[in-house]
Amino acid sequence: MRHRSSRTAVVVGLLAASIPVLAGCGPAPWDLPRSDAPTPSQSASPVAPPAQNDLSSGSTQRDLTAGPVAATISYWSTLRMDRWTPSAVKPISLSMETHVTPDNGQKVYLQRATMTAVPSNGSQTFDPLDPQVDQSTVAPGYLVLAPYSYSNSFNIGTLPDDATSVTVQFVYDFLVQTTPTSTEYAKQTATDTLTIAISRS
Repeated sequence: MRHRSSRTAVVVGLLAASIPVLAGCGPAPWDLPRSDAPTPSQSASPVAPPAQNDLSSGSTQRDLTAGPVAATISYWSTLRMDRWTPSAVKPISLSMETHVTPDNGQKVYLQRATMTAVPSNGSQTFDPLDPQVDQSTVAPGYLVLAPYSYSNSFNIGTLPDDATSVTVQFVYDFLVQTTPTSTEYAKQTATDTLTIAISRS
């Protein structure tokens, strides 16, 4: 009997020793959340898309048509785009030459070039700045028929602090000889628009 009691005590002791081990175990592995399980999405504040910038590469070229006049115009700025801030003086330069069809020897003159800057942001368009006009000081105008060309620079002044872009509108008024020897002219008008981003730095 004493020998049997000893075996019973040993078994009971082993069971008692194993209880704390089982009690110390955490949840079963299949009850744990998976690390790759999708987490609830958090609502992010909307981010405004970047403003369009027609001079992002430093320059751009446009082909315009006004009646028989075909104008090729290059635009650029001597001020780096990251310095086009609302308070900066922002220069924009252009160079133009034209061709006429049919080419019977008549000339093409630029009578007037007008630039108007209109600032805006994603939700508002502000009042335009005062137009800048280059009116020809010679009659009938500046000769712009290739190989002759016209070059000029305009300055865009102070814009509202919350402007994120400026739309630059150009109007070109041409006079075309009706015949190569005529003193009569036909007026043709071409328009162009550039959108340029305003830096927030």
